Amino acid sequence: MRNMPDFAPSAPGAICGFAELHRDLAHWNHQRLSPDTPHADWHRELKQQCAMLMLEGTWIETLREEVFDRAQAAPRRPEAFVEWFEDLKLTGPGQDDPLFPWLADYASDEDMRWFLTQEAAGEAGFDDLVALTQVKLPDGPKLELARNYWDEMGRGNRGGMHGPMLSRAIEELGLTPSIDETAWESLALANTMTAFATVRRYTWHSVGALGMVELTAPGRVSLVGKGLKRLDHPPVVRKYFELHAALDIKHSQDWDEHALFPLARDVPESIPFMAEGALMRLLCGQRCFERYRDHLWSGSQCMAAE
Repeated sequence: MRNMPDFAPSAPGAICGFAELHRDLAHWNHQRLSPDTPHADWHRELKQQCAMLMLEGTWIETLREEVFDRAQAAPRRPEAFVEWFEDLKLTGPGQDDPLFPWLADYASDEDMRWFLTQEAAGEAGFDDLVALTQVKLPDGPKLELARNYWDEMGRGNRGGMHGPMLSRAIEELGLTPSIDETAWESLALANTMTAFATVRRYTWHSVGALGMVELTAPGRVSLVGKGLKRLDHPPVVRKYFELHAALDIKHSQDWDEHALFPLARDVPESIPFMAEGALMRLLCGQRCFERYRDHLWSGSQCMAAE
């Protein structure tokens, strides 16, 4: 790994242009979350981790500043908070982005492959994020995350595991995702979700962000699945997207009822942080969509999408 740069942002969003930062964080996240064995160099590894945790924390705190005011406006009553949360599907950053109808109806096969390569390289692994987040949660929300995780695990059926399902689609397409060739915005989204799930001071952020994925993903992935079908890709490629287009609707309803509502009721201090996590996830997604459109759209394609 490269030497880490000194970094001290002075304004919200100042960190967002640092592609090197997010590539370093992405490589580090891959390294630190992979199984390892004892080794003699663990002192140096801990020093490196300390430097990376400082950079990760600076990124998250910078992003928090950008959503702070809107998150503080989230209602404190449980019923009203869940309604506010669900309304973000319509009013949150990046919602109804024209990229996805364009992928469904206009994108070429080359366009779709580039998009999926970016998405695969920035995939943080929803199953692992849920598993990490549920540690020491109150019993009711913990059970909901456990049920969600069991679905991600194919309910004990290896062929139904969601992560490998996506990997099979990428392999069938012959794609070769690479951190060093991926848009920093995609890496930033994955780095943000990983920070939420691995750093306990951001646990409530993770609950909000994961719930927002379940709420907003179905519309997007259904359009990706439609585009893949239009381009005549086989079921093995489309299965992951078509499954989530349907399953995540139920997941979102259950997350609202069994995670968000009881936490808002029983741990009311979690509300603004769940709100921040949801908004930060949406903001990171919005930046991805804008970057993807900048890369993919020519003037004629843009006109067709509009």
